[in-house]
Amino acid sequence: MMRQSQTAKADGGTPRLLQAVIDAMKVPELRARLLFVFAMLVVFRFLAQVPVPGVEREALANFFRENDLFGFLDIFSGGALRSLSVVALGVFPYITASIIMQLMVPVFPQLKELSKEGEVGRQRINQLTHYLMVPIAALQGFGQLTLLQRGGAISGVGGGDNLLPTLAIITTMVAGSVFLVWIGELITEKGIGNGISIIIFAGIVATLPQMIGQGFLEKDNAAGLLLLIGIGTLMVYLIVMFTEAERRIPVQYGRAVFRGGRMYRQGGATHLPIKVNSAGMIPLIFAFSIMIFPGVVASYFMDPASTSFLSQAADFVQRLFDPTKFFYYFFSFVLVVAFTFFYALIVFKQQNLAESLQRNGGFIPGIRPGRSTDEYLNRIIVRVTCGGALFLGLVAVIPFIATQATDVRALQLPSISLLIMVGVGLDTMRQLEAQLLMRNYEGFIR
Repeated sequence: MMRQSQTAKADGGTPRLLQAVIDAMKVPELRARLLFVFAMLVVFRFLAQVPVPGVEREALANFFRENDLFGFLDIFSGGALRSLSVVALGVFPYITASIIMQLMVPVFPQLKELSKEGEVGRQRINQLTHYLMVPIAALQGFGQLTLLQRGGAISGVGGGDNLLPTLAIITTMVAGSVFLVWIGELITEKGIGNGISIIIFAGIVATLPQMIGQGFLEKDNAAGLLLLIGIGTLMVYLIVMFTEAERRIPVQYGRAVFRGGRMYRQGGATHLPIKVNSAGMIPLIFAFSIMIFPGVVASYFMDPASTSFLSQAADFVQRLFDPTKFFYYFFSFVLVVAFTFFYALIVFKQQNLAESLQRNGGFIPGIRPGRSTDEYLNRIIVRVTCGGALFLGLVAVIPFIATQATDVRALQLPSISLLIMVGVGLDTMRQLEAQLLMRNYEGFIR
């Protein structure tokens, strides 16, 4: 009766999404979870405005106006890097450590065995990821401070008399990153959705007004602006479609059960979902990190007043990897496609689907269990990933295409932002939908 009344109410004029939010706020437990998420995000945004010691805000603002390379990292910090706040590193060190651990598990036998120990093994790997995050955060913090100093944004970074202030700033930034990861895990435990992803989502949303102002409103081009909005809308549609798309492989189960001295055969049918975009945003992160790296290294050796070979070579490399040039996005497309196949195959191998099916009495109709099943699933993964790889490659080059088509400067890496926002939004909606259906409330996902 409750479900019928909620359905009728939703059909009576109130949008399903709005009605679902209202229903969620009526349930004390869900209301507490949602309010907890909002409270943690308020803490995150407050910390993003607290700068580390010795920051000259005007010089830092000028640096970011003239340098686009830091825009990629600024996305994950939610604009905190632009003010060099205590959480300027964001959760990016933890993401990097997670990716490294995922790639190390199939390589090192000890980690591979640990991954097979169930929940205890996952907790141990998660603990190692946290340990790895700290040195990565320290190195990243020192690298960012060095680049900012070379760009004239800050001063007093280095050894000698500046050693203690530098260590204090780096320690503050590492502590801020660790604190953000802790907040993210609290959101996962006591809130709704994946906490780390929600923090990234909140950071992107917080920087949208500034990005829109810089990218859209600086130029009087109404036709180009409308076309850019159309491209953005189409991208959101494609991201949702490819994120939800999957190939379902039929699986049957058959077991022999002994009861009272007699053997009974039990069976069942289900499917094995293979996602088209199983790699998510990770190939984009890999590719753009690699594409940014040569330009950053070249900036160390550039000297406008010098005519040496090293300085000229550094200038050539920096112009070659300019984020506004065709070569940058062409090579990004190639890297994204390659990393998508690499990551998808690595994750598939870690799952040991063929072995798991055989161990649980499952089989794919027409395919022999064991090695034949493994080869069949490998072929399916490669074919399905082709669509996901080309899609992610398109996502990588959309900023360049949009800029050329509209003559409006595209937002800094808007495609990655859209991919993250849509993915996190869908995941959070699914979890809220599950919570509502458990309590007999009508949801909003058909």
